[in-house]
Amino acid sequence: MNPTQLIILDYGSQYTQLLSRRIRELGVYSEVVSFKITAKAIKETFSNLKGIILSGGPASVYEHDAYTVDPEIFDLNIPVLGVCYGLQLLCELFGGKVEQATNKEFGKAVLHLDDANSQLFADIKDQSLVWMSHADHITKLPPNFQQIAHSQASIAAIKHQEKPFYGIQFHAEVTHSEQGGTMLKNFLFLVCQAQPDWNMQDFIVKKVAEIKKVVGADQVILGLSGGVDSSVAAALIAKAIGKQLTCIFVDTGLLRKNEANQVMTKYQELFTMNIKLVDAKEKFFKALSGVAEPEAKRKIIGKNFVDIFNDEAKKMQKAKFLAQGTIYPDVIESSAHGHSSKTIKSHHNVGGLPKELKFELLEPLRNLFKDEVREVGRQLGLDNTIVDRHPFPGPGLGVRVIGEVTAEKVKILQEVDDIFISKLYEANLYQTVSQAFATILPVKTVGVMGDNRTYDYVVALRSVNTIDFMTATATHLPWDFLEAVVNEIINKVDGVNRVVYDITSKPPGTIEWE
Repeated sequence: MNPTQLIILDYGSQYTQLLSRRIRELGVYSEVVSFKITAKAIKETFSNLKGIILSGGPASVYEHDAYTVDPEIFDLNIPVLGVCYGLQLLCELFGGKVEQATNKEFGKAVLHLDDANSQLFADIKDQSLVWMSHADHITKLPPNFQQIAHSQASIAAIKHQEKPFYGIQFHAEVTHSEQGGTMLKNFLFLVCQAQPDWNMQDFIVKKVAEIKKVVGADQVILGLSGGVDSSVAAALIAKAIGKQLTCIFVDTGLLRKNEANQVMTKYQELFTMNIKLVDAKEKFFKALSGVAEPEAKRKIIGKNFVDIFNDEAKKMQKAKFLAQGTIYPDVIESSAHGHSSKTIKSHHNVGGLPKELKFELLEPLRNLFKDEVREVGRQLGLDNTIVDRHPFPGPGLGVRVIGEVTAEKVKILQEVDDIFISKLYEANLYQTVSQAFATILPVKTVGVMGDNRTYDYVVALRSVNTIDFMTATATHLPWDFLEAVVNEIINKVDGVNRVVYDITSKPPGTIEWE
């Protein structure tokens, strides 16, 4: 299998991952690479490359240390599309001029076509809405380039008169650009002459053969969380090597209700593999005692998980490989090259294992996005309750118990969460929302049950809809459904007398509370 390839040179745009996903959704394999890649490295690495995209980014091309590109890339005879910063970089490199704009454009703008016959604009109607995000604009076109579209405030699209080089000032990859998907399709299939030959069936066949070849007769261990990524990684590796795989499942005490038993039962039924359960509940609750700060909790949970996994791994002297459910967004985020960003919250994974363990990493999903991982899981026969499971934080309920974590609060939250999720399934709503969960607050309020006064905890329900998890809006769940959920929680869960529903969007909030 050698599918059509397209690469995206990353200049730091918040939409780079989304752009790569959009390309793959159209059936073309895309990969995000550093803008520092050379033309020589491109030729050596990509054997069936059909197109190159220069991504957006937060910098200005006229700054003295602006990110640039190997000019020899333009001699590869491969079509190029510059997006936002990428458009401005094309302009600057080919002799045009970019300056700070008096009228900056952020948000929706109307796209006026100047050359409707351009391949990029095939089947695109005039005056459609696009999503702009720029403070600079082109003030002088480079020689041999022509303007093919404009907005009220800027040159919105350009093309080379002889070579297949295009630039757009807007972000075609976001849903706010009404016909952005068609423009990307035009670039792929009309300009680049790519083939829609990227699919998960071929991926599985190739990856299974690759795992067999790499592992040989050796043993593999994997830290199983019960989430989508580690489950699909386990299924794929098990398909290749069966009992040579041992999964270690750590019960932190911070899992959902009955999750440890469900995982052990389900995975032993579904797969030919070894699976070991480590009961570490007491250790985690002891380590978290008195700790309320979210980042501190995440680090404690992460460290204890790694320590326990290390201890178990050391017992497996014949294991040569450590398998992880790393997926492509993890790879992109961890390979950032100098773009400044602020930590919103740290992420918890099996990563960070000490070097003395001397395992070779096996990451069969590292080139897949989450939707592709789910599709691989389906084709491997995984249960929908695994494949379509909503995102669940690495630290588990440790960051859904707001403030200090105690066994009492976790038990209450497990019951509340179980009712909410079960009700979503019963009402056929689970698949229609992107992520739903409950939190327990460090607050007690007065209530009345029968003739008795109560003073119990407040819990919050949250459900959001999102395409890429970068932004999200609260789900408008039916009011009668919410009333039924609240009624069951109050009647069945001791320790709760008030339920609230979180309608905050992201931004300004995050999806999780901690």
